[in-house]
Amino acid sequence: MGMDKADEYPFDLGTYTRPVTTPSAECQAWFDRGLVWSYAFNHEEAAECFRRAIAHDGTCAMAYWGLAYCIGPNYNKPWAFFDADELARVVRQGHDAALQAQAHLGAVTPVERALVAAVLSRYPQPTPDADCEPWNVAFAHAMQAVHAQFPDDLDVITVYVDAVMNLHPWDMWQLKTGEPTPGAQTLEMKTILDGALGLSDTAAASATSVAVGAPPRGGAQHPGLLHLYIHLLEMSPHPEHGLPAADNLRTLVPDAGHLLHMPSHLDILTGAYAAAAEANTRAAAADERYLAHAGPLNFYTLYRSHDYHFLVYAALFSAQSALALDACRRLEASLPAALLRIPSPPMADRLEAFLALRPHVLVRFGRWHDILALPTMPDPPSAPGHANPDENKNETEHEEDASLLCVTNATRLYAKALAHAALGHPSRARATQRLFLAARARVPASRTLFKKNGPRPPR
Repeated sequence: MGMDKADEYPFDLGTYTRPVTTPSAECQAWFDRGLVWSYAFNHEEAAECFRRAIAHDGTCAMAYWGLAYCIGPNYNKPWAFFDADELARVVRQGHDAALQAQAHLGAVTPVERALVAAVLSRYPQPTPDADCEPWNVAFAHAMQAVHAQFPDDLDVITVYVDAVMNLHPWDMWQLKTGEPTPGAQTLEMKTILDGALGLSDTAAASATSVAVGAPPRGGAQHPGLLHLYIHLLEMSPHPEHGLPAADNLRTLVPDAGHLLHMPSHLDILTGAYAAAAEANTRAAAADERYLAHAGPLNFYTLYRSHDYHFLVYAALFSAQSALALDACRRLEASLPAALLRIPSPPMADRLEAFLALRPHVLVRFGRWHDILALPTMPDPPSAPGHANPDENKNETEHEEDASLLCVTNATRLYAKALAHAALGHPSRARATQRLFLAARARVPASRTLFKKNGPRPPR
């Protein structure tokens, strides 16, 4: 991105603002964008915005704080998911940014001073330890103290709850019992979020202006709070209790694809499949605008792929085959070979399994001849006369590489075995099953996306 003027930014991120200590309107605008992108889990774009804020005002402590906050671990990417090179780079940059924030405290507000002090606990040194998880614990404890001092500040609440949830990502509830996970502070975080979301009705109506350092008003319109609330409740016994928050978030940040997508986490759990499809249709459109702007060589591609995947999932539940196949086509077209071949971070391990969605869609709708038209390596015995419609062509730019596309290849062989069985060709089905088992055995242990007990995709 070039250094355009602040008002030329191509994305509509809504109206949320947190006034910070800076004389520069441009710095303030870029800070707000960085904060909203952080809440929208587009951390690379957030970091770029905070760097632009620093370029406009190199003395803005909160711009350095934002940079340190957004580049670290998050609910979808704990420290364990960073490879060695990325971990060293992030820890060094985070530590440097935290020190720069401390060096520019000057006349900042008390809450800014407290936030800056807390973020250094996330990067206490410029090089990583063998286990960085204790830093997350230290950061959560530091934010607990900040929250105790500023309990009505919505951004403090967001960062505090985020820090606590990062100690137990995707493990705030016990799925078999519906009880909170012991030690996860689940109910405490829910109480805090419930209170914050209830702040808006009277506070927002009475607020006529917002001074620097004053708690931002309007909890029910706060993108970070709403995002975290959905994540907190989606694995609870009552995900439907989060639907009012989901409805508030649906159009709150028009160009933040992940936030447009988030309500569908609850839609799908409550049987609102059409709403889930609509949410992810909007999210995919926003994601494609960002793709045109930033290209695919970034971590947000995982989030974009997840939104396509969720659109496919909603379409399968609502019996919309055309919508599901179109989402597959768009997903395939967005994952070029150059992206999958990036070694650090290992993008094939993180992304390639998304390319295996098409055979699942075709199985769901009984498109047996279309399945047999899919290329595989090796190609199993085929039935004569099956169709090869254009919609089943893999539209990615990369060649059909059995090593690069190992999950996709194995999944296609699985689908072909089912197709042969469904079409009454048992010998071909058994032969293809053997090819599937051999292909599955060639999938490396590092290819963990969608693997049982493996890391989850961003959500």
